[in-house]
Amino acid sequence: MIEALIEYGLFFAKTATLLIALVIALTAIISLGRRDKTAERLLVKNMNEKYDTMRELLEYEVLDKKSLKKVSKAHKKEIKAKKKEATEKIKHRVFVLNFKGDIRATAVESLREEITALLTIANQDDEVLLRLENPGGTVHEHGLAASQLLRLRQRDIPLVVAVDKVAASGGYLMASTANKIIAAPFAIIGSIGVLAQIPNFHRVLEKHGVDFEQITAGKYKRTITMFGKNTDEDRKKLKQDLEGIHDLFKSSVTAHREELDIEQVATGEHWYGQQALELKLIDELMTSDDYLLEKSKDSNIFEIQYKLKPKLGKRLGASARSAWEEFSSDISSRWEK
Repeated sequence: MIEALIEYGLFFAKTATLLIALVIALTAIISLGRRDKTAERLLVKNMNEKYDTMRELLEYEVLDKKSLKKVSKAHKKEIKAKKKEATEKIKHRVFVLNFKGDIRATAVESLREEITALLTIANQDDEVLLRLENPGGTVHEHGLAASQLLRLRQRDIPLVVAVDKVAASGGYLMASTANKIIAAPFAIIGSIGVLAQIPNFHRVLEKHGVDFEQITAGKYKRTITMFGKNTDEDRKKLKQDLEGIHDLFKSSVTAHREELDIEQVATGEHWYGQQALELKLIDELMTSDDYLLEKSKDSNIFEIQYKLKPKLGKRLGASARSAWEEFSSDISSRWEK
């Protein structure tokens, strides 16, 4: 009898598991089918309204009635003056972009769309502020990100890069394209250098009698390898390649920051904000928050974000997680009852 109950319990558990998996898969498919077809879109936020709302909320909470009435009256006059000014001339515009980097600079996909959109409306009287956080990564992808920023420079649209945390290596390659670089006092700046590192398993394979075959056409099609035996000639060729990339890096930086002593700063070292200012890697010590707050006094500020449609794999994963969480929550609530 006990054995029969155990077998029945195992059968029930397997069946329940299969049903749960089926429900998750069906829910994910249905969810994908219902998703907005226009998920890829441009988002625009008026940051002046954000600052005004924050100020009004604080005033309402901390001022007494008499002071609040006085301030409200002053605000009405200010709003009226702004409307009158808007009818007479176009207020200076600042467009804010955000770039949070990773080793492959994946945010470049959004950046290229944001800049394309800006180029349809921005002019030389406007300004673009890029809030950059990027520790660096692969050469070609960060090179593309820097090239996107150069599209603004080529149209004579002023570009300011603000670094609150880090702009190193490929991140500084991007920052150096700006007309002006501002950074927080402890932001990490620089690291103008090139790095290549790769493990080698040749001795491990050799010890276990495993041969590694590699056939190429072209003397330098492959030099340093993970599984074959590396030679001094291989290492020398890779070193030459890295030196060549380093020269390109230095040339790109000096093209936009001529006042730099490039040989002094292109050692691969990084510096903090105050030191970077002294070395002329940046132009001013200031956070992006202070910069935008000051600009909001006489400029219309718009934050621009291009939202990409998630890839199918990520969408399926997100839908499956959502379905599982909803199912688990439902089961939990029923159990608790």
